[in-house]
Amino acid sequence: MNRNVLSRRVLAGVALAALALTGCGSNDNSSEPGGSGGDSAYADLSGELKASGASFPDAYYQEVVEAFKAEAPDVTVTYNATGSGTGKKQFGEGLVDFAGTDSLVKDTDGVAAGSFMYVPTVAAPITVSYNLEGVDKLQLSPETLAKIFQTDIKTWDDAAVKADNPGVELPSTPIVVAHRSDGSGTTSNFTKYLDAAAAGTWKLGSGDTVAWPASTQGGEKNTGVAQIVKQTNGAVGYVDLSDAKATGLKYAAIKNKDGQFVEPSLEGTTAGLEGAEVAEDLSYNPLNAAGAAAYPITAPTFIIVKTSYDDANKAALVKGFLTYLLNDGQELAKDVDFAPLPASLKEKALAQVEKIQG
Repeated sequence: MNRNVLSRRVLAGVALAALALTGCGSNDNSSEPGGSGGDSAYADLSGELKASGASFPDAYYQEVVEAFKAEAPDVTVTYNATGSGTGKKQFGEGLVDFAGTDSLVKDTDGVAAGSFMYVPTVAAPITVSYNLEGVDKLQLSPETLAKIFQTDIKTWDDAAVKADNPGVELPSTPIVVAHRSDGSGTTSNFTKYLDAAAAGTWKLGSGDTVAWPASTQGGEKNTGVAQIVKQTNGAVGYVDLSDAKATGLKYAAIKNKDGQFVEPSLEGTTAGLEGAEVAEDLSYNPLNAAGAAAYPITAPTFIIVKTSYDDANKAALVKGFLTYLLNDGQELAKDVDFAPLPASLKEKALAQVEKIQG
C-alpha cells in the first residue's frame, strides 16, 4: 500500500544528502537550517523533537519523518497521531514541541493567544467512505449527506439517495453512521463543510466534537472510522483519502458548489486549494470552494509552533524539520495521497518558519 514507498524515499533522501554534503562549501547555518532541500545544515542538527496531534495527515508526517532521518541522522522526530484536540491540549501544556491540527485553535484549547503560529503543510480530501454490497458507485448531494449523518435518512433506498443516484439499484439496507469518537480536526472540517454547503439542513453544528445521534458509532482516529466502515455492511463515515485507500474502502462522489459530482482526488484537492482565501495568520479554508473540478470536502492541515522557544537548539530543530517538510517533503505528499501546497502559500509558510525565535 502507500506505506511501501517509505524505503524508496529514505534511499532517495540519503542520495540527496550525499549530494548536498559534497556540493556545499558553507557552514553558516545559524539562522537558516536547510534553506533549500538537501542543504548540509540538516546534518549538523542534533536532538529530539516530540509532537502529537491530527491523525488526518499522519501518513504524510510519518513519511517526512523517515526521509528527514536520512538527512539529519542525529535528530529524532516523533509524531504521535492523537487527534487534533489532544495535540492542541498537549502543545498548550508544553508536553510537545509542536502539534498537528486540522482545525484552528480556540480559547478552550489551552493554547495562549499570541504564543503560537500556524504553518500550513499539505491538504487532502475527506472522503465519504461507504460499505454497501452491490453498490460500487455512489453520488451524494450536500443536503442528502447532512440528512444521512444526522440520521434523518435511515436506509440506503431513501428517496433522497435515489434522487442523487438515478438508475442505481439501491438496497433497503439500514445506514450505520461512523464518526470520530475523539476530538478531531477531521470532524471539524467535515461538519464545517456541512454547515456551509447544507445550511438550513445540517442541525448539529461544527467543531472538533459534535453531539452525534445515539444510534451512530464512534471510532478513534481516521483509522478507527475506516475499520467500522470496512467491517459493517451499510456503514458510511468520513475518512482521509490516504487511510480510505489503505483500508480498501469505496467512496462517494460529492456534489460541489458548481453542481458537479466530483470524486475525491488530488486533482480535485488542488482545484479546491486554488479557490481558497489565505488569512494573514496563514489559516485558510478550501471547504466548499467554487470550481467545476473542485472536490468540495478539501481540508487543510497545519502544524502549530511556538513563536519563541526557551532553548535555542530546540528552535533550530523545529525550523530545520519544518523547512525540510516545506521543501523536499512536499515532493513526498502525492505518494501518500496528499496535495502539496501551492507555491505562493509554500513561500509564506517558509517565511512563517523563519519567524520562530529561540
